[in-house]
Amino acid sequence: MNNVYPSTHPLIAHKITRLRDYQTEPKKFRELVRELAALLAYEATADLMVRPVKVQTPLAEADGFDLQERIGLVPILRAGLGMVEGVWELMPSAEVWHIGLYRDERTLKPVAYYNRLPIEPTVSVCLILDPMLATGGSAVATVDILKKWGVRKIKFLGLIASPEGIEVLHNAHPDVAIHIAAIDQGLNDHAYILPGLGDAGDRQFGTG
Repeated sequence: MNNVYPSTHPLIAHKITRLRDYQTEPKKFRELVRELAALLAYEATADLMVRPVKVQTPLAEADGFDLQERIGLVPILRAGLGMVEGVWELMPSAEVWHIGLYRDERTLKPVAYYNRLPIEPTVSVCLILDPMLATGGSAVATVDILKKWGVRKIKFLGLIASPEGIEVLHNAHPDVAIHIAAIDQGLNDHAYILPGLGDAGDRQFGTG
């Protein structure tokens, strides 16, 4: 499937294994989420546009590059919040815009409850941050919102995905690149990813 990029990096594989372990405590879990988000962002931003600049070193003038595109980070509340800091450390000038969605447990469909995007887009590239790509409904809804807002370049960064969720997002928005740390077996009857890691939000915030 085009535009789907499961990571093959050994560090990501190692950290995902630690993240899955049910004995991993919330503090360590949050650290791993932050580190994995940074590693995924490094891979996902390899095609960002740059412009040449000159800088003065202590010894001489040197050629260099500045990022040309304005980056927006869009964590899907609440689990996506844990991924922001890791990406922000790489791109401290990135803007952060929050989208609040929850999954209706009867219909398994996303329901929006928070969106404070300004009227006009202030960024050219958006990175959607959500640890789990399960049914794909929340990801599709978020991309719908961002495209309606006017953003043309959108990427999804997630830690664990189901094949079903990838298919749903890719079919709805084939232009959105999907960067994933691991692709799992599939969904259970309650639309949780197997083997997965449980509820990413509960495990980050100690509410499970």
